[in-house]
Amino acid sequence: MAQPAKAFVGPMIHSLSASEIEVLPYALLAVNSEGKITSLLRDVNPQRAQDALKALNFPPELVTIHYLGPGQFLIPGFVDTHNHAPQWAQRGLGQGMHILDWLDAITFPNEARFHDPEYARRIYSSCVDGFLRQGITTASYYGSIHGEATKTLARLCLEEGQRALVGKCNMTRNAPEYYRDASVEDSLRLTEECIDYVRSLDPAGNLVRHVLTPRFAISCDAEVLRGLGDIARNNPDLPIQTHFNEAEQEMKATRELFPQFASEADLYEHFGLLGERSILAHCCHMTDYEMERVKALGCGVAHCPISNMTVGGGFMAAPVREFLRRGIKVGLGTDSGGGFSSSILDAMRQAMIASYAREVMSKGQDKGLSVDEVFYLATLGGAQVCGLGDRIGNFEVGKDFDAIVVGTQGSEQGIMTVVEENDSLRTVFEKFIMTGDDRNLIKVYVQGRPVKG
Repeated sequence: MAQPAKAFVGPMIHSLSASEIEVLPYALLAVNSEGKITSLLRDVNPQRAQDALKALNFPPELVTIHYLGPGQFLIPGFVDTHNHAPQWAQRGLGQGMHILDWLDAITFPNEARFHDPEYARRIYSSCVDGFLRQGITTASYYGSIHGEATKTLARLCLEEGQRALVGKCNMTRNAPEYYRDASVEDSLRLTEECIDYVRSLDPAGNLVRHVLTPRFAISCDAEVLRGLGDIARNNPDLPIQTHFNEAEQEMKATRELFPQFASEADLYEHFGLLGERSILAHCCHMTDYEMERVKALGCGVAHCPISNMTVGGGFMAAPVREFLRRGIKVGLGTDSGGGFSSSILDAMRQAMIASYAREVMSKGQDKGLSVDEVFYLATLGGAQVCGLGDRIGNFEVGKDFDAIVVGTQGSEQGIMTVVEENDSLRTVFEKFIMTGDDRNLIKVYVQGRPVKG
């Protein structure tokens, strides 16, 4: 359904690459009726915005012009590359537990509740709304094992306007009997049903797509992994997500279950689940060989610094600097229930802290991440990991307009660092990244449509 064309006039900030951020104090961005960015003009006098639109063949009377107010600026929407939607109701529980113990004691009992359609609808509705309020315009969601609940999550994402990858979680073993797929055949059948359902909701995949979701090798029989690999091969449009080298306890259990493979990279590659469409969560403990395979196959890494430091068994600082150095795609994930925060802003800050720890661990070889770099991970980097780098992530002409209007003054200030009269746009941006929260996110857009504010 068409929407009015719109234009935004004022300060804008976006990433051009992992190492380059563009700060535009005076810009004009035009969005057509399909929600796509048609023009980005730099150094535009706000008083001449209508003239600029006429020059772009946009009749000003047919365009809604949004003039950003004092202290406001525009940034791309945040991308959450790793999120367990059923864990929305268990966030903050079980901190400090080892990963497999945490799953048994906290997560599996909670996720089992999603067999109840009404419970699933209520929690997922709160989840999608909560992430949109925090500026997460795109999320890669693990659902529960339940087909109907997964369909509900996909439907809610589409109804609320969130861009999402939604996957039915595959689990056939090493989980309580009350929370596992009934059989290999049942697991694959429900997956195929969910794929068909999501395609029926959004045939072109403009907003919502199914993502193949083997939880991890520990919970999947070889036959399930093989079946999912076959589905992936027959459906080149489907992304794939799983946990990868997250914690030593998990890695040890995987080696015991699959002794024929020297690494998780070999394991998942063998079953046809590694490639350009793969989103690998965590990747905390990586050998040179595994990084070489991940790079060669074009996989993306979902870095989840909060959960890596609070659940799993140890202070795990993933080698993000090395990923960037090697040109491996990497973005940020909140991991929802795996940590204490569902905020990408918090994930950005924690990613910096983890990188500082990594710098010490590597005796200075892996330098800590900068504000610009974690902003890239939260936007363009995350888009690339999710296979959406050609559609979202920055304000490049031709991309969909997924964006956030940030406010930093007056009633919009919240509790972020006070903006002073002589602060540059760059300074205000850093204050927001390091001390802002959802109160500073005044409006959120997905594909040109407002989803908050």
